[in-house]
Amino acid sequence: MRIVIVLFEGFTGLDVVGPYEVLSRLPGAETVLAAERPGPVRTDTGALGVVADVSLAEAGAADIVLVPGGPGQEALMEPGPLHEWLREADAGSSWTVSVCTGSLVLAAAGLLEGRRATTHWAAMDRLAGYGVVPVRERVVQDGKYVTGAGVSAGVDMALELAGRIEGDLFAQMVQLGIEYDPRPPYSAGSPESAPPEVVAALVEDSR
Repeated sequence: MRIVIVLFEGFTGLDVVGPYEVLSRLPGAETVLAAERPGPVRTDTGALGVVADVSLAEAGAADIVLVPGGPGQEALMEPGPLHEWLREADAGSSWTVSVCTGSLVLAAAGLLEGRRATTHWAAMDRLAGYGVVPVRERVVQDGKYVTGAGVSAGVDMALELAGRIEGDLFAQMVQLGIEYDPRPPYSAGSPESAPPEVVAALVEDSR
């Protein structure tokens, strides 16, 4: 089971680390971090660097292709080498998946046209422009494409994918092993549950 995770400057750290914690436990998993060029790649906070093992050109075939999101995704929406690589990798993958605004990159590469997908709530209205059917759910599967909503949903996406690949028992064992039992101190995890002033403050802060 070869897993290639795409890195790019300005990705969100948990989009990569969360799914990695789950998918790296699949039997026989080989996880490869790939970027435009090998070496350190900075997250959106700038304080955390993750090392890309190989360049995209060297990444080779993948059973699972994973694209994270983050502010750096905006620089990847035009046609270019990443889109070409994604289309080539997707042609041979068993699963092509994303977290957060990573689904916008998949959509821009033409991989989600006519399919159901999700993304971060603040970017949901952008999916339709690429011929994608937006779905406000935490995890959405359409064929071999599995998309997770914003950031922390990457763990849910990876657990669901692990269950599809190795069965519910295995996925639940992984969940227990990483003690994924979220009980947040606030009910502000979605725009529907968060107080209106919190939503407004976050939207204003992101401008």
